[in-house]
Amino acid sequence: MAHLRLWSSFLAVVVMLLSPLAAAQLRTGYYASICPKLEAIVRSSVKQSMAQSPIAGPAALRLFFHDCAVRGCDASIMIVNSNSDDEWRNPDDQSLKPEGFLTILAAKAAVDNYPQCRYKVSCADILALAAREAVSQSGGPYYQVELGRYDGRISTKSSVVLPHVDFNLDQLNTFFSGLGLTQTDMIALSGGHTLGAADCTFFQSRIGTDPSMDSGFAAQLRSTCARQSFALLDAATPGGFDNSYFKNLQGGRGLLGSDQVLYTDQRSRGTVNYYASNQDAFFNNFTNAMTKLGRVGVKTAANGEIRRDCRTPN
Repeated sequence: MAHLRLWSSFLAVVVMLLSPLAAAQLRTGYYASICPKLEAIVRSSVKQSMAQSPIAGPAALRLFFHDCAVRGCDASIMIVNSNSDDEWRNPDDQSLKPEGFLTILAAKAAVDNYPQCRYKVSCADILALAAREAVSQSGGPYYQVELGRYDGRISTKSSVVLPHVDFNLDQLNTFFSGLGLTQTDMIALSGGHTLGAADCTFFQSRIGTDPSMDSGFAAQLRSTCARQSFALLDAATPGGFDNSYFKNLQGGRGLLGSDQVLYTDQRSRGTVNYYASNQDAFFNNFTNAMTKLGRVGVKTAANGEIRRDCRTPN
């Protein structure tokens, strides 16, 4: 019976996240008459944050995924509860960097500084726009962002279920299919690891033990982790959004096990090779996957709100 209850709860969450009714309210230009300068305001704010810290862009992009993949794209990852029971304090979210949160808070403050826009734009939409800016301002594709999300009111540690760095292809596909995403979507989104870094604790167990890791790369990582606590996910083009992540996988230089498995598993290797040889195809599929991810678990006025402070429900 316990297994049945857990399965029923899982199905209920999946149904909630995949509901097409809320996603139907999303559209580009949603704020055209409400806050016509919204995208320019967010673009300028994110540019400033990225100039202040090289971590800001990758951290904001990662924050978007961690938000959408849990309770849907409702900025619940931003909530700070007084009882410490919130998403960002779950162990799976503890690696999220402060610079990501600060980037969103700065953009929210910039938007609310305009009287016409004040308290009329959701934190969830600002997060979606900031993720786009993190990509495009790093040399990646610029794409239209569907808007019209409301902010969620709930954030709990127990709601956080995310992919782990040791997931195999079947586990990755199971997780992403629960979000309504295909294997192709998942591989394209994984290409977001062309930006950012990972703590050594997430991959150290692979060094010298995982035959899929290039031996020279393993030696390099061993040296890196001896002097610092992290390594770049894509050291080939640090700070640049491109398809070098997939070229790294071809050479056994994927940092995380869940990255490298995309090449070692024959069922996904063809897509990796395709993206490695065709950056335009990767960019196109990445933007499509980001749009689909942005439709997950969208809240409406009936079950959401426009938060005045992204950290606290109204």
